[in-house]
Amino acid sequence: MSQRNIAVPEQLKTLEDADLLLESGECPVPPREILDRIAGKWAILIVVATARRPRRFTELEREIEGISRRMLTLTLRNLERDGLLKRTIYPTVPPKVEYQATDMALELYEAMLTITNWSRKHSACVATSRQRYDERQAAQADHI
Repeated sequence: MSQRNIAVPEQLKTLEDADLLLESGECPVPPREILDRIAGKWAILIVVATARRPRRFTELEREIEGISRRMLTLTLRNLERDGLLKRTIYPTVPPKVEYQATDMALELYEAMLTITNWSRKHSACVATSRQRYDERQAAQADHI
């Protein structure tokens, strides 16, 4: 895979630079497309696993419960193409291949930790809200 696919252009180093590019209509990849890619459960699990240390394919396959070999392969390729993973092939027999989170993926990992911590902090509030909502819905259903 070409390294030019993962290089960050100089004009896109800050959020303000990206906003200017979006406003001018020259957005190279729409943000929605990127969000769709990273929001998938497999992508998130792979980024989390590789953020801690480089992983081999078989390690990821064992660690990520429920993922098929084909889905793991496709997701790894897409994350590598998008610049979130670095794939290193070692010249051994059989070949050893490792996947490691890039700096961009580590930044994403930090954002995911923030969201995870937010969800843990507010989980009791969400549970209470759900219970109250369900009780209101049940009460309304009884009156109909």
